[in-house]
Amino acid sequence: MKPLDPRLLSHAASARSFFVLGAALGVVQTASIIAFAWLVTHLIVSAIAGERVNELLPWFGALLAVIAVRSAATWGMEAVSARAAAKVKSELRSKLLASIAKLGPAWLASTSSSRLTTLAGPGLGALDTYFSKYLPQLILTAIAAPVLIVVMAIWDLPSAITVIITLPLIPVFMILIGWATQKVQQRQWSALSTLATGFLEVVEGLSTLKIFGRAERQPTRIRQVTDDYRVATMKVLRLSFMSGFALELLASLSVALIAVTIGIQLINREMSLEVGLFVLLLAPEVYLPLRQVGAQFHAAADGVAASEDVFAVIEEADAAPGESQTAARGASDAGRPGSGRTLGDLVLDDVTAGYEGRSVLRHHSLVAPAGEVTAIVGPSGAGKSTLLAVVRGTVDSVGSVSVGGEHLTGEARRAAIAWMGQSPSLIEGSVAENVALGQPDASPEEVRAALSAAGLASLDADRMLGVAGAGLSGGQSQRVALARTLLRARRLDCPVVLFDEPSSALDAETERRIAAAFRALADEGRVVLVVSHRRALVASADSVHAVERIDAVVSS
Repeated sequence: MKPLDPRLLSHAASARSFFVLGAALGVVQTASIIAFAWLVTHLIVSAIAGERVNELLPWFGALLAVIAVRSAATWGMEAVSARAAAKVKSELRSKLLASIAKLGPAWLASTSSSRLTTLAGPGLGALDTYFSKYLPQLILTAIAAPVLIVVMAIWDLPSAITVIITLPLIPVFMILIGWATQKVQQRQWSALSTLATGFLEVVEGLSTLKIFGRAERQPTRIRQVTDDYRVATMKVLRLSFMSGFALELLASLSVALIAVTIGIQLINREMSLEVGLFVLLLAPEVYLPLRQVGAQFHAAADGVAASEDVFAVIEEADAAPGESQTAARGASDAGRPGSGRTLGDLVLDDVTAGYEGRSVLRHHSLVAPAGEVTAIVGPSGAGKSTLLAVVRGTVDSVGSVSVGGEHLTGEARRAAIAWMGQSPSLIEGSVAENVALGQPDASPEEVRAALSAAGLASLDADRMLGVAGAGLSGGQSQRVALARTLLRARRLDCPVVLFDEPSSALDAETERRIAAAFRALADEGRVVLVVSHRRALVASADSVHAVERIDAVVSS
């Protein structure tokens, strides 16, 4: 682990201001250390020389003032570091989310969502220790150590030489310890990511596990992953305490060596008491910041490991091919009603797509006319949902996708499409917040109109839902998701609207209502593509496009 990753300064502007303020406070602390040592030395030597208490009172007052200044500087460093940690975490989280959005749904689909959640949450949260304990001591080491060594050299050169010889031993030990613990730290972070991923998978699939009688096995699995994380954490703590002990021992022996040297010089009357005491008080202060850096090395490692993963995502997004300003402006214009976009047919030409090296669609073509509802049918596993994913650009594919003769990519493609997946994907909050998800400026009237079109006119838009939309039935959840899609399609004037099994949990009457909603979208000149196994919904479409399994095509 590097003491300071340069990428932190480039990706987080608040880190740069933190180092400027930290350096200023470090100078104040260094000056107060020197002043404190000198005042204490003067008071002791003067008291031994027989000066009266009233003569020493001004020096006591100066000493108290120095103590107050040092305390204020220490408090200021803590306050600045805490504020910087909060700002840097916010900036890195914002950049992480922006990078994920830039990389797009295809990249997100191939990445563990729980890993990204852990990374943006507890991972970056560990930067608090890095900023509040590690970096302040690193700054103080860079400022105080050389200044104090120079002051010691002025008063007693042999003591300064001893410090110069022994001080590098501490970073050498830190490097050796860092090499020994690097793999342990990585295992701990990997164990935490595994624990988060496993727990999320169990929670998401709990109902399925209960249906197939596999739920009772999951506590054992979670317990095993938790034990792995506990063991990894204990290894890190053991190494942390051992390394802290080694650094403390090394620093104590170094100070003891200086004390012995000064003692010999005092016995031989080669040094005055004032000089010896002053140098002896400064010696521990030279080693203290560096010892603290070593002691906080392990505590800060989790945050640093997480930040490295964040930098990797940000740099991957920066390296990804960006769109031209014209394309970006076209995407923005496409998202505004009355933008003048010419709505046209959706055309997929010779598309091949699949997952993990396995083709699901091969040399597939489709023409979905604007102003019509096109039903996509076929057996399970044939690639109907994959076909929608190709249109959305969330799966790697070969071939062309165009709307009205215009080939759309990246942001322009996403801005041109409104879609509803098989899962409602509701969030904790009100019904209105779920309908307006992604459209926070949608008016209450627009939300109510979307709910009415989805057959939920009687549902209270202010009704609060639990996690994943708890509080609604399956059919209601599906229609809330449908209302969200209708709202997006009309507010952003999307020329293509996609639906994946939109009526799987609905009764026949409600299914007729949403078929009418699809017809209304098509009458506005949009391409409406509906994947469904329901006969009534397929019968209401203007045209039907069949998708066959590749193995069935080959066998025939």
